Amino acid sequence: MAETDEGAVATADDALYVLTAVLLTPAQFPSVLGDDYPEACAALGLAPFADGYGLVLGQDGDGARWTVVIDDVSLVAVAIASWDCGMEYELSPEEHTVVAALPGWPLAVAVAAPDVPAPHDPGPELTDLPPLAPPDTTSWGPAQRRLGADEIALQWAIWREQLSDEDFSPPGGRPPTPASEPDSAGEDADHAQGTAGPAEDGVALAVDGVAPAADAPGQTDAKVNRPRAGIRRVLAEARAYVETPPPLGRVRSSFAPGDARTLRADGPGWSMVARTDDIAFVLLDEEPGEVLPVGRGPELPGLLEALDKMAVRPN
Repeated sequence: MAETDEGAVATADDALYVLTAVLLTPAQFPSVLGDDYPEACAALGLAPFADGYGLVLGQDGDGARWTVVIDDVSLVAVAIASWDCGMEYELSPEEHTVVAALPGWPLAVAVAAPDVPAPHDPGPELTDLPPLAPPDTTSWGPAQRRLGADEIALQWAIWREQLSDEDFSPPGGRPPTPASEPDSAGEDADHAQGTAGPAEDGVALAVDGVAPAADAPGQTDAKVNRPRAGIRRVLAEARAYVETPPPLGRVRSSFAPGDARTLRADGPGWSMVARTDDIAFVLLDEEPGEVLPVGRGPELPGLLEALDKMAVRPN
């Protein structure tokens, strides 16, 4: 792999016009691809190498989509940081760093290389591998759930300002814990809101079992208790991670303002985003489009602290 006169990257007898790049490491990977780092690697047919990879997405001279996997993670990290700062950076990996050249793109890319045909998958004459394609996010499921959690982490302040302390004190006092739910599952779920989801003009939040106005007439106890039971399950599974470490990347810790950290945890059918000094938001596969806030309560602070200690962090 070498630089060409056009500033692209040459691979074999053709050039790859770089459009973007992403990291695939235990601490930073496209979560749309999986709940953890090994699952994200498996989506690309890669072994979960401990040091991770850099993914370079581009087009060849005929416009075909290619994903070049390299093991020079630092090079890709520098390129991404430079682009994020609005600086130009010519990403030109050395040939010996190339792990694989995979047809297609595993992520949606909104731009295209100039002066080449429109993006398309390489023909069978160029590769025996099936082309990569982004996960389907047109309907609610694991991929969209994880993307939703990404958005909350990115826009924490916007989501957080939709809630006040009063939102965690439901009318009529704290609801009783259902007899069928063991106390060890966590009291923080009792401080959780019933539902939250996107509205036309922002975020619609419902206070602990009180539905938005449009849904209030048909609200039932079953509808109220279902999200709370789901939150209890998430908190219990997150606690289990502290005792038995999950696959690498299931729990990640990243920068947050002040002395806090942003925590991201995922599991079968759920995602959680939290600040170590604040609340948590939970998304569930069985609750399409809903975002469930979890108040601090007596147990959440300790759980978040324990998760942060065992989480993987960016270098």
